[in-house]
Amino acid sequence: MGKGDKRTKRGKIFAGSYGKCRANPKKIRRARKAKLLAAKKNPPSTKETPSQ
Repeated sequence: MGKGDKRTKRGKIFAGSYGKCRANPKKIRRARKAKLLAAKKNPPSTKETPSQ
């Protein structure tokens, strides 16, 4: 498990490839943007409970 192992993040960096252990920056940006848009469309509901 090191630079020669393509299944680890360090190995992916050394080989210059992307995958499950090292996501492509473009995919990270897209996922983050989609998450923000979903949060804007469906804001968390704030239900007030009646006080006793």
